[in-house]
Amino acid sequence: MSTASLFKPLAVGPLQLAHRVVMAPLTRMRADPQTNAPVPMNAVYYGQRATDGGLIIAEASQVSQQGKGAPTTPGIHTEAQIAGWAGITQAIHAKGGKVFLQLWHMGRLSHPSHQPGGGLPVAPSAIAAKGQCTTAQFTREPFPVPRALETDEIPALIESYAQAARNARAAGFDGVEIHSANGYLLEQFLQSRTNQRTDAWGGSIANRCRLSLAVTEAVATVWGADRVGIRLSPFGVANDSGEDDPMPLYSHLIGELDRLGLAYLHLIEPRASGAGQAEVDHQNVPSAARLFRPAWRGVLIAAGNFRGDSAAAMVAAGEADAIAFGRLYISNPDLPQRIREGAELTPYNRATFYSRGPEGYIDYPRRDGSPA
Repeated sequence: MSTASLFKPLAVGPLQLAHRVVMAPLTRMRADPQTNAPVPMNAVYYGQRATDGGLIIAEASQVSQQGKGAPTTPGIHTEAQIAGWAGITQAIHAKGGKVFLQLWHMGRLSHPSHQPGGGLPVAPSAIAAKGQCTTAQFTREPFPVPRALETDEIPALIESYAQAARNARAAGFDGVEIHSANGYLLEQFLQSRTNQRTDAWGGSIANRCRLSLAVTEAVATVWGADRVGIRLSPFGVANDSGEDDPMPLYSHLIGELDRLGLAYLHLIEPRASGAGQAEVDHQNVPSAARLFRPAWRGVLIAAGNFRGDSAAAMVAAGEADAIAFGRLYISNPDLPQRIREGAELTPYNRATFYSRGPEGYIDYPRRDGSPA
């Protein structure tokens, strides 16, 4: 099948993209272990994957120390982190690319070793996630029972996202994406199994959506709504997430988000939920993009287990406007060119996704064998 639909220009807010192959946000755990700031090797990695007129959504970055839940992941809440990210945005812009930063708070998916003063992670309710977390010492332990956020703490939480957005602007980003997917804090507030609050931030669907909407509105006051995207994972099961009946919840949320005039909505296809930890291809699940396209008037980005032909088909059908690729972008720094030319794709090595050095990070060659 022709992939021509992926190589038509696209306006995302005020940005003009030359093509519709987007690099998805990918946690790689290669920030400085002491400061959680990006390092020069990170700028090499992103620069290799920047293309003239293409969009990169940079990896999830914690909005505060409280939001941290994994070692050597970057933040966007200190001067050192802002400076580290500035080197990355410069490398991407030098190649003619555009870049958004994904704003992240892991909520209950953390451990006291990452928290200020060794305190408990925070969550909407004191309900532990199933599974194990990675401590600051790179050991594996069961997720602890988190501390439920007090009602009077929530305004400061919202402000932490707004400040992170200001910091991202200072670092030279073109916009930001709010991470409200994959079982992290904002999705924990959305879903009834993790949010059992009885105040204004829990209970009804409208109340459970309140935090994601409040954060989005706060971030939009920093950037303008047309430079803000949001990522959701309807029907997802990653990190012990999931809503018994997602349609009422996500129909309400997407309807409310649609009113804000955001740069884009980024939906993870349910078949790929949890792909960061294992090879998955969930069967008998709906297509999030196909399902929610009628409710969203703006740009829609879909992500999850796409190849060039399936991505082009979804865009050609009007079910999405762009497709985000993750794992294939790791091992193919020139992915848009390969898709356009129908070239063979280099397989990725999952064992190096979260390792510390350059192997599996900046050593994947271009199609012609030259260093990226």
